[in-house]
Amino acid sequence: MKLLGRFLVSLLAMGGLFGAGVTGLRAQASSQGPMEAPAEHHVSRIGTEPEPPAPPSLPVEEIVRRFSQKEDEYLKSRPNYGFRKSVRIQEFGPDGGVVGEFLRVTEYQKLADGRVAMKALEKPQSTLQGVYLAPEDLDALDKIPAYPLTSGQLAKYELKFIGRELVDEVDCYIFQVKPKMVERAKAYFEGVVWVDAQYLEVVKTYGKWVTDQGDTRGLAQLPFSLFETYRENVDGKYWFPNYLRSDETLHTKGGDIPVRLVIKWTDFKPTGASQSVPTAAPSPSGGTAPATSPAPPPTATPSQTAAPASSAKPKT
Repeated sequence: MKLLGRFLVSLLAMGGLFGAGVTGLRAQASSQGPMEAPAEHHVSRIGTEPEPPAPPSLPVEEIVRRFSQKEDEYLKSRPNYGFRKSVRIQEFGPDGGVVGEFLRVTEYQKLADGRVAMKALEKPQSTLQGVYLAPEDLDALDKIPAYPLTSGQLAKYELKFIGRELVDEVDCYIFQVKPKMVERAKAYFEGVVWVDAQYLEVVKTYGKWVTDQGDTRGLAQLPFSLFETYRENVDGKYWFPNYLRSDETLHTKGGDIPVRLVIKWTDFKPTGASQSVPTAAPSPSGGTAPATSPAPPPTATPSQTAAPASSAKPKT
C-alpha cells in the first residue's frame, strides 16, 4: 500500500509540472501576441513539356483562314507597285569586321504590257573574297515566294499555334508551319509566322524552303537557307516584305567565313498602266542593249482596308 501511495503521489506531481509547463507556454505565447500562420507553399508540376500558351480568342482555324485570304490579296497587289531593291552580301573577319561586300541596287516597274521590268540603278560592286557573284546569279532570290501561306497552299501545310509575342509595337500570334509532304520538284516553307492579333495579317516570317532532298539555298554559291523577313504596311492596307536577312557560315579551303545577306525593299509607289519601257542605252558594240530586263513579277499583296498605320520594324 505504501508503494502504491508513493506511485500515485509521483503521478500527481508530474501532472502538476506538465500543467505548469503548458500554462507557462500559454502565458509566453499570449505575451508575444498571436502566433503567425505557417508560410504558404506553392505546388507546381515539373515536366519536360513547356506550359501550353493560352489559346487566342478566335478559333485557330478561323485566324488561319482570315490571314491566308489576305495573303491572296497581297499576292495580287504587289506587282502593281514599283519599288527599289538593294541586295547586300557581306563577309566578316575574325574580329567581326566586314572584309568583303557585294551590293546591287535595282528598281522594279510594271510596264504597259503587264510585265515587271528591272533596271539597275548602280553598277554592282563586289569585294567578296570567298566567292564570285555575277549580277545574274542573284535572279534566284526573286524566285523565293513572298507569301507561302495563301489559301490555295494551306492544304499542304500543318499550322500550330505556339504563343504570342510583340513584334515591335504589334501584338502577334505565333504559328509554327510545317509541310505535310515534301517533293523534289517544289520547295515548301518550314518555319514560323507572326500574325497581327488585331488585324490578322502576317507581319513577319522566319524559316527555310525544303524539298525531299533537304534545305534549299537562296543562292547556289552561298549557304543562305534560313530567312528572317519583316513586312511594311503600305498605303495603310498592304503588307509587303521590306527587309530580309540571313546569317550563315561559308566553308572554304582557307577556313570558315561568316556571311550575311540583307535585302531591302523601299520606295513603294503605285505604278500606272501607262508605264513604258525606259529608253535603251547604246551598247559598246554599236547595237542597243535594253536598259531594263523583264523580271518575273515579284509576289504581290493587298490587305484589308482596316490595317493598322504602324508597321513591324526590322531589327538592324
